[in-house]
Amino acid sequence: MTQNEIKSRLNKIQKEVYRRFGNKNLLKYNTGEKIHKKQLLFHKDNHKNRWVFGGNRSGKTECGAVEAIWIARGIHPYRKITGDTEGWVVSLSTQVQRDVAQKKILHYLNKDWIEDIIMSTGKKTACEYGVIDTIIIRNVFGGLSKIGFKSCDQGREKFQGTSLDYVWFDEEPPFDIYMECKMRVVDKCGILFGTMTPLKGLTWVYEHIYLNNFNDPDVWYVQMEWEDNPFLDKREIESLTKAMSKEELETRRFGNFGGFGGRVYGEFDESVHVIDPFDVPISWYDNISIDPGLNNPLSCHWYAVDFDGNVYVIAEHFEAEKDIVYHANKIKDVCKKLNWPTSYSGKIEALIDSAANQKTLASIKSVTELFYEQDILVNTNVNKDLFSGINKVKQYLKSADGKIRLYIFRTCTNLIRELKSYYWGNNDVPIKSDDHALDELRYYIMSKPDTPQITIKKTDIQKDKERLLRRLRRRC
Repeated sequence: MTQNEIKSRLNKIQKEVYRRFGNKNLLKYNTGEKIHKKQLLFHKDNHKNRWVFGGNRSGKTECGAVEAIWIARGIHPYRKITGDTEGWVVSLSTQVQRDVAQKKILHYLNKDWIEDIIMSTGKKTACEYGVIDTIIIRNVFGGLSKIGFKSCDQGREKFQGTSLDYVWFDEEPPFDIYMECKMRVVDKCGILFGTMTPLKGLTWVYEHIYLNNFNDPDVWYVQMEWEDNPFLDKREIESLTKAMSKEELETRRFGNFGGFGGRVYGEFDESVHVIDPFDVPISWYDNISIDPGLNNPLSCHWYAVDFDGNVYVIAEHFEAEKDIVYHANKIKDVCKKLNWPTSYSGKIEALIDSAANQKTLASIKSVTELFYEQDILVNTNVNKDLFSGINKVKQYLKSADGKIRLYIFRTCTNLIRELKSYYWGNNDVPIKSDDHALDELRYYIMSKPDTPQITIKKTDIQKDKERLLRRLRRRC
């Protein structure tokens, strides 16, 4: 191929790129010198119900606007679009729609992509000053797509009837409108996505999306804060930080849900600490920790430690209203699956709350004795100091120098949920509720030496394995 032919082909490619992504703002969004990695993480994810919890000016609203335009134009780089689409942009009010979501959509749209604009109020020739009902957009398939605008102050009835490909919630909608919109995307197997700052506290979004209490496999979220936005000036971040209280910073900077006295484990970041499962070397297997319960859940986790002292929570058993025989069999099943080692006597060893030594009215034997009869040798000599334990878990989540030493397999859903929902109450004491997994996590972490000790000399093969595993974790 001659040099002229190469230039000609490059010109054709550039023209095609401009035809598809011709808006300069859209081109700069994910191809400029600065890349907002959390925004790309949102766009690349394939869950059908995706949310961004972000502070003010963290870049969350751009995610929703660009996602809607990519779908409408048929140019989504990470999701297959096959034809004309129809979606809604849902704002809290018509005024908020005009000033925020509508403004962002117009910012990323080329004028020659617009077939027509239908106004609710105002003139089409000055649509940015009025309230838009629908924008009809020419897509790359030669057809037409629609972006409709709705506001929550219209009431649930105005959200009935239509089948949609997607709905973008700009800020948190009322629950009844969310559910109505969820019905609108069922026919087309469509998607929901929301971008919001959680200023309202522990609402339905906290329960249904953030904690995902119903274990909906379609639900996913990412959190954004000011430091994630590469376009914010560092001096501006410092100035804003000084002007806000700790409570305001939790929501307006970090995108955290406010409530009670704040999260105990504010260092926990699901996008960092939660990883996909991988084959853990048996040489990393360390210990099992149990928080016993009969009517309450019994929580049990399996812990591994690599040669750098990093802790991995690799398996979970969590169930309520079962007896010790049932729990013991479940624990043995997991151990068999993991090929977990036993003691010289053939028993499984584990840490457990010292309360297991007490006899209950339901049995003349203690929980410790009942586990022993099921070939599980539990060690009740655990450090239960609450504040020392919390502080040490915090250090594993993120040390003073920013090092992460605790990773949790995505399959350990109950431990993940409790880490997100553990709040300080009165007198700087955590609220004693839904903390069974956290208790046995503390028992285990408190059993570790303050400075990780490397007791096994690493071979070249082990070093190669660790390098490979670190690369895999970074990709996750």
